[in-house]
Amino acid sequence: MGWKAAQKLIHHWKILRGDNVMIIRGKDRGETGTIKRVIRSQNRVIVEGKNLVKKHIKQGQGHEGGIFTVEAPLHVSNVQIVDPVTGQPCKVGIRYQEDGTKVRVARGIGASGSIIPRPEILKIRATPRPTIGILLFSVYFLWQF
Repeated sequence: MGWKAAQKLIHHWKILRGDNVMIIRGKDRGETGTIKRVIRSQNRVIVEGKNLVKKHIKQGQGHEGGIFTVEAPLHVSNVQIVDPVTGQPCKVGIRYQEDGTKVRVARGIGASGSIIPRPEILKIRATPRPTIGILLFSVYFLWQF
């Protein structure tokens, strides 16, 4: 990646995996779906069951070849989060509640201003976080050598 492309990367993402979004540009314009994957290095997202393309895959060891339908990535500017109250696409703002927790809120023209809940799928971790004891032990062990 060149330095110009690196400058255009989004640093503070407001769209997360598991969010309900509406596609606002492209061949699937107006359809809603759930974000399946976020590709932060390219500013792109994959929406479940949308932006389908045909892909020719060559036969190899352990898999069959043929023509498959796969979901292609969409640029993040072509999707907007759906407002949980009105069901319309909206922009996302950040607010702090009285207890200090940071939440996402729907904003823009015709938006309800309600809180956009954090997706449940993000609470499930594929790999557990390392504990402090193991982390300190590994740092100490590496420092010995």
